[in-house]
Amino acid sequence: MGETVKIERIVVDPKIHFGKPCIAGTRIPVENVLELINAGLTFDEIIRDYYPDLAVEDLQTCYEWGVSMVEA
Repeated sequence: MGETVKIERIVVDPKIHFGKPCIAGTRIPVENVLELINAGLTFDEIIRDYYPDLAVEDLQTCYEWGVSMVEA
């Protein structure tokens, strides 16, 4: 870890998913990605089985964003 969270990859828009944080350029809530990570899926599995349009960097950003929220 130790890297700066790339918040620009996470957006909050009240018009998308009632303002829930989403991955920039998508309608994919960060919460959905974090639930899959919590369920034990790898980033590769999440991309292959759920979100093929995402990159590993998007998933890493979701994870880092989630960690930053509990550290605050």
